[in-house]
Amino acid sequence: MKFPPGSPLDHIDRRIIYELASDGRISVAELSRRVNLSKTPCQARIRRLEHEGYILGYRAVIDPTRLGLPHVAFVEVRLSDTRKAALDAFNRAVRALPEVEQAHMIASSFDYLLKVRTKDIAAYREVLGEKISALPHVAHTSTHVSMEAVKDDTE
Repeated sequence: MKFPPGSPLDHIDRRIIYELASDGRISVAELSRRVNLSKTPCQARIRRLEHEGYILGYRAVIDPTRLGLPHVAFVEVRLSDTRKAALDAFNRAVRALPEVEQAHMIASSFDYLLKVRTKDIAAYREVLGEKISALPHVAHTSTHVSMEAVKDDTE
């Protein structure tokens, strides 16, 4: 994990974040040992980093392929209306689709880039036709199918 120059975090905070990002299940005792702090100050720093929003949470990283969802497609979405109310409506609706893993508003010739995960191309086609295309203000979509994930920081 890289920190920008001038980061308000000191080297111990950065090390705590690095260690927790690598292993969110690490014990406080082991984390304290790795960052060269006693347990109580280490716990206090973790609480402060959580409270200040540097640490958003802890989660298990699940292998979607093992769950039968190996197919990944990236969908460019162009909206017919980009006023605030239209963007808000689209944002609310896209958050409700479980097949959409990520949705990013993009500064480009299209408005959003969606990462969609399904079991296969047929399931993707159904999601595209019945769900994504039916989202509020969708005017046009273009799909890019992933052949292989070369780097995925969730692993």
